[in-house]
Amino acid sequence: MSTPAASFRSEAAKRILVKDGAYGTLIQAEKLDGCTYGGDLGLSRDQRGNNDLLNLTCPGVIEDICERFAAAGADVLATNTFNANAISQADYGAEAYVDDINRAAARITRTVADRWAAKDGRPRWVAGALGPTNKTLSLSPNVNDPAFREVDFDTVKAVYREQIDALVEGGIDLVLIETIFDTLNAKAAIMAALEAERALGRELPIMISMTLTDLSGRNLSGHTVEAFWASVRHARPLTIGLNCSFGAQQLRPHLAALSAQADTLVMAYPNAGLPNELGEYDEAAEETAAQVREWLDDGLVNVVGGCCGTTPEHIAAIAKVVAGASPRAIPHTNGHTLLAGLEPMVLAA
Repeated sequence: MSTPAASFRSEAAKRILVKDGAYGTLIQAEKLDGCTYGGDLGLSRDQRGNNDLLNLTCPGVIEDICERFAAAGADVLATNTFNANAISQADYGAEAYVDDINRAAARITRTVADRWAAKDGRPRWVAGALGPTNKTLSLSPNVNDPAFREVDFDTVKAVYREQIDALVEGGIDLVLIETIFDTLNAKAAIMAALEAERALGRELPIMISMTLTDLSGRNLSGHTVEAFWASVRHARPLTIGLNCSFGAQQLRPHLAALSAQADTLVMAYPNAGLPNELGEYDEAAEETAAQVREWLDDGLVNVVGGCCGTTPEHIAAIAKVVAGASPRAIPHTNGHTLLAGLEPMVLAA
């Protein structure tokens, strides 16, 4: 029987795969009240904005969103678990529900993925989404104490391990470490995933996606995309790529730099342009898809989807432009040693 990673690579060799879009955008459109978010869990704090908790308190909304993305043509369906970790949930006093949230989210997404695979015979993959948390291991939140850290590496790794174990129990195929602003946070998530893989005794493929904090092409911890790849390549991820940050046009040069170097599949899912003064996204689906088409013309991606502001309409438009397009060719490595500080260092013989 083919493993999720093997089937994924097989399909990606034939065509460009499509990832889903933004849960947060569609949840906000529901205009839910605080009581709906909190349900009957009896939590003392206001839960408005705790989108992950809706996997427990309003699962029908989450399943409907997932269904709409699948209907739009998504091959990769990510769980609604971006902040479903103990660090982020502590802000809501809901950290005791982390396991339940992740299991529920994975089961919802698994149900939709299996239903659509049975309907049209096309494989779907469930990616367990791990957000960056709201803490950073590389930087101090106190400008007067540069050495101070709110969390340590082992704590962050344990938090991610708890989330991954629950997602696996719920039925995910892949672990998606996304919107990475701090490379050290990503390393904690990678180590947690590798430890979970060893405990399972079977492959647990990793997808890694960096986010840029400015147009210079660096994340918050200061790494360029090439340096970031050098820092995480040892994990042999199924995909490497970029998400969030900006729209497709602004991501293009940085995606090109990563695509030229990474000897694995590249996945990118941009925002629907840049937000307006109200923090909303105005870029129409056809405009996003037209910019993605330029990525395809340059052979930059193997998997493409949407992040903030992207709706099922955006995903449907993207699925339309990728149909029949040739996937990116994975480059051969030159055998040189690749190291990184904030920028890459290549040691050639």
